[in-house]
Amino acid sequence: MELFEATIHIRDRCICLHAQRAARALARRFDDALRPHGITSGQFSLLNVLNRPEPVSMGPVAKFLAMDRSTLTANLKPLERNGLIRIEVDPDDRRGRKLSLTAEGRKTLRAAMSIWKKEHAELEREIGIDADLLRAGLRTIA
Repeated sequence: MELFEATIHIRDRCICLHAQRAARALARRFDDALRPHGITSGQFSLLNVLNRPEPVSMGPVAKFLAMDRSTLTANLKPLERNGLIRIEVDPDDRRGRKLSLTAEGRKTLRAAMSIWKKEHAELEREIGIDADLLRAGLRTIA
């Protein structure tokens, strides 16, 4: 296969390329939808992961979001600065940190969820395929 033909083949068939493009388009779409609440799509996901009855350590959050700890730390800073999350020393391990939503974080998450539900339902209608099957495939990759 000639190099240009290989490039066309990859452009049309590469799952990684198409996933990257879709991820960027989805992030832009949800960023735009969530902007009135002052958060991005990534911050919305992070707030959801922290929406628990008890504070959580950074390790499980980073693992669930498929992020390294330094990237997670960088993503937490604006949320903490805006009063949406609390980062506290882990009482069982002074080197660790526990993460939790503040009352303002829960309020922001609750308000943003209505936007997410509407946008997500519209997206599922637009993609025109079995969304459960798509989610299952994405979970397998993750």
